[in-house]
Amino acid sequence: MTTVTTRQTTRAPETPPATDGRRRIVASPGAWLVWGAVALFMVFLLGIVGSVVVNSFGTRWFGTWLPEGWTTQWYTQAWTEFDLFQVVIVTLEVAAAVVLLSVLIGVPASYVLARRNFPGKRLVYLAFLLPIMMPPITYGIPLATVLYKFNLAGNITGVILANLVPCVPFVILTMTPFIEQIDPTIEKAARMSGARTLSVFTRILAPLLVPGILAASILVLVRTVGMFELTFLTAGPDSNTLVVALFNSMNAAGIRAQQSVDSMAVIYTGVMMVLLVIALRFVNPTQLVAQVKEEPQP
Repeated sequence: MTTVTTRQTTRAPETPPATDGRRRIVASPGAWLVWGAVALFMVFLLGIVGSVVVNSFGTRWFGTWLPEGWTTQWYTQAWTEFDLFQVVIVTLEVAAAVVLLSVLIGVPASYVLARRNFPGKRLVYLAFLLPIMMPPITYGIPLATVLYKFNLAGNITGVILANLVPCVPFVILTMTPFIEQIDPTIEKAARMSGARTLSVFTRILAPLLVPGILAASILVLVRTVGMFELTFLTAGPDSNTLVVALFNSMNAAGIRAQQSVDSMAVIYTGVMMVLLVIALRFVNPTQLVAQVKEEPQP
């Protein structure tokens, strides 16, 4: 017998042509223009913010690249002069109350708009859009007039009520499409099993709505802390939030060091940055609908 042996030959992988270790960046002129504009904007933004931060720690700063000395006395002065501890407490109280009331009012209203069809539904949506699209000052003055007429302004109650006007529609417009993506057959199955409306809402829908409620709450929190117009028009001496206190410190009578105002601005910016970091850490609002549409893995 003759044994035939076949030998398979393997071809060595082709090696890419030798390079000098550098990668060429190729982009269209339009891309370079866009990236240049973004870089220019970031340089201006960092320059403005950086100058405020540096000035808040400087002693004297005239005609030089950096201040003549460094100190933290401006933060201590601003903290005591503007009573920032009480201002921060009021800000947190207003924000917490607005978030809680907005969720308690907005989520059930969103459920009705998502599950029920009735005449004038589009007009209702339009009515909820108006406080968000219109500048707050346009309806803030009439709103403040009404609140002062019924003795509801000039205190923390008026600030909370005024901030509810744009925040409740914000929750409704955020939660309504989220609820619409939930399969209504889940609710029908629960009702067929004898569950009442309250049980269906608290035990079945509430766990599914947690991501949307959390996102809406964080966004309302950030919006409330940064809301100036409505708070300024309805706040009293003991109900100013941080942003209104910052404005008052800049326009108060008397001579005040610019470093003291800048230190207060840094404190306000720091509070807002913390809230934004928390929002981006736990919730991505642009992916709310995508999270609902995702099918469970087998």
